[in-house]
Amino acid sequence: MSGDSIGKLFKVTNWGESHGPAVGCVVEGCPANIELSETDIQPFLDRRRPGQSNLVTQRDESDQVEILSGVYNGVTTGTAISLLIKNKNNKSKDYDEFAKLYRPSHADFTYQQKYKVRDPAGGGRSSARTTAANVAAGAIAIKFLQQDGIQINSWVDSVSDIYSELSLADITPELIESNMVRCPDEKAAKLMEQAILQARKEGDTLGGVVRCRVQNMPVGLGEPLFDKLEADLAKAMLSINACKGFEFGSGFEGTKMKGSEHNDIFYKDIASGKVLTKTNYSGGIQGGISNGMDLDFKVAFKPVATIMQKQKTLTVEGNEIEYHGRGRHDPCVLPRAVPIVDAMAALVLCDHWLRYKAYQ
Repeated sequence: MSGDSIGKLFKVTNWGESHGPAVGCVVEGCPANIELSETDIQPFLDRRRPGQSNLVTQRDESDQVEILSGVYNGVTTGTAISLLIKNKNNKSKDYDEFAKLYRPSHADFTYQQKYKVRDPAGGGRSSARTTAANVAAGAIAIKFLQQDGIQINSWVDSVSDIYSELSLADITPELIESNMVRCPDEKAAKLMEQAILQARKEGDTLGGVVRCRVQNMPVGLGEPLFDKLEADLAKAMLSINACKGFEFGSGFEGTKMKGSEHNDIFYKDIASGKVLTKTNYSGGIQGGISNGMDLDFKVAFKPVATIMQKQKTLTVEGNEIEYHGRGRHDPCVLPRAVPIVDAMAALVLCDHWLRYKAYQ
């Protein structure tokens, strides 16, 4: 199986399965002499881990990270950094019967047809459990980017048909973390929480949108054509489990505007001397290259495929049966998707930042 790596200069290779002994990754290309320990990484994993509230899966994993290589005396050495997160709350037997059928909207059918073998326990390699390793690697990327003042903040913008009405200027990291939904709009967050709990009670699931803003962006990140910054961000976001859409800048709403309305007019800020734009419909990228304005994008997540209701499906022999979802699953992935979006954005930006520096 290929497709386990992301990045060129800052490269992360992900490995592991949902109910295997562990998940983890190898990070190549991290510069030397950056202070790094498990305590730098753990807070990011704590935001993503299961069992943190009644809004998410109750799988009890502490997600304690171990650094196996690439760090000496508390600083990175420039060599490959190996990260390990052990799986401790495995319940593989919950999935024994699923080896004989194809669950609706899961990867069971496609994996079986492509590889002629699959790990049915928790979805195996297709499980969102693998994102723990990406978040751990993303924590390293975030620390590197923060050295240059680059700040990444994601939040839940909507759940089902409930939307945050808070203006972009009012959103802070503190507001994002003020509730378990990770929606900075307190009123909307309460409605979202009620909707998620109701869906769980009904054995159903909900989808929604995570929005991300990256501040203090430098000018020049991204390459022409196939390595455009927004293209790499799109690929990273769409690699996240349950992600079904990516919208950059004005996105689809921009199609309703005229060019005279949509163009971002340049001006020179007197105080800083920087060239800025009066609006940011471009989302901080023009021609595939960052223009120094904030990056602004949205990531759409579908309702979780595993529902605790009876559904019809097919067995591997092609016979129609009725089955009932079991196991521990999120009624809505949005609260835990926030740190994953942060991490994937950081991996892409760190890679492009190093590529940009190579030109200097």
